[in-house]
Amino acid sequence: MIDDDETPKKPISRLIPPPLDPMGLAELTAYREELRSEITRVEAEMTRKQGHRNAADAFFRRPPES
Repeated sequence: MIDDDETPKKPISRLIPPPLDPMGLAELTAYREELRSEITRVEAEMTRKQGHRNAADAFFRRPPES
């Protein structure tokens, strides 16, 4: 018998991609820009959190992770 804790979990997708076939060039361009904007937002948040992590590591004298 397999325990629920032992089965690998599939990562939850936070993005449900729309069908691209019905989109025209203008719509595809706008969609691409939306995605780029979201990537930029995520990268900024990752940088912010890494800064917090580095500050905590320095405070507790842990070597920084790469």
